[in-house]
Amino acid sequence: MDFMEDIELYNLAMDNAYALIVGDMKLDEMIIELDDEDEDEDEDILPLPFNPFDGEKISDSMIDIVINHYTDLEEYEKCARLVKAKEDNA
Repeated sequence: MDFMEDIELYNLAMDNAYALIVGDMKLDEMIIELDDEDEDEDEDILPLPFNPFDGEKISDSMIDIVINHYTDLEEYEKCARLVKAKEDNA
């Protein structure tokens, strides 16, 4: 895996985390979508910056990491939704 592939995978992990945190998608929906997307793929992956199967809620520190990612990209609407989700998470 080269540097650009690493960046692409990181961005995909942040996009997936965002969708889960703000409630745009549920984990089972992501898994079904992944399965339906491309059946020719040798390897299906669902990158996330946390383990969604550990039974714990997503931590505030993890939400902060995702907020920082979108702040760096100047996607402030996403940041606002993440802040709201963090407040609701408390």
